[in-house]
Amino acid sequence: MSEQLGKLRMAALNIDGVLLNDTFSPVIHHFVTSRGGTYSAELERRIFSQTRAVAGEVLARTCGMTTTPMETIAIYLQERERYLADHPVRILDGAVELLRRLRALGLRTVCYGGLDASHFERYLGHLGDLFDEPRYVCTNDIRPGLYEIAVDIAGLACNEVLFIDDVARVAETARELGAPFIGHPSDFAHGYQRQLMAEAGARHVVGSLGEIDDRLLRTIDAEARTGTLWQSVPGRDVA
Repeated sequence: MSEQLGKLRMAALNIDGVLLNDTFSPVIHHFVTSRGGTYSAELERRIFSQTRAVAGEVLARTCGMTTTPMETIAIYLQERERYLADHPVRILDGAVELLRRLRALGLRTVCYGGLDASHFERYLGHLGDLFDEPRYVCTNDIRPGLYEIAVDIAGLACNEVLFIDDVARVAETARELGAPFIGHPSDFAHGYQRQLMAEAGARHVVGSLGEIDDRLLRTIDAEARTGTLWQSVPGRDVA
């Protein structure tokens, strides 16, 4: 086992976009543009990592639909199922190796996301030995759920839990909480998450899971100890 880290105690990894491929952004983009709506960074900010009720309301309003938020989400999920027929859910390259790397450093690992636990069991349940209890946390009702995962569930301080996510809103919350963060934005051509992460002051944004190596993890561990996790952004205090 590698030499243990000094500050970090746990890593929490988002399921869709980090451990599994992004099967949401392309569908949201098509959902909006096919109905004459405008897809933008601000729209992503208002939809991504929000509860279904909030996201459904924003989608309906953007697309000029008269459906309720949950009716809108139901339509969206139907479109996603059609998308999955040609673009199936898969484990991302390097995901298993990353989980093993985190655990070799002595970190507890949990997974989280907006869908219920059956989504985790279907695609990652066979890797259950690489996760610690509760293994998966559904965050739909506690979006984005960072404080709840770190403090309420794990019993740790926020700066002891590394969050790895593909959404900038999670980065913004991590900054507010003083939590370590690694961004893994989708490579979707029309996406804005890399830009929004930079605006949030995220210091560590990667293009592949293989970039999250021992050196980077030890760097973040040192930054967590010294409180230098975030880059200075005009108009924001430095965490």
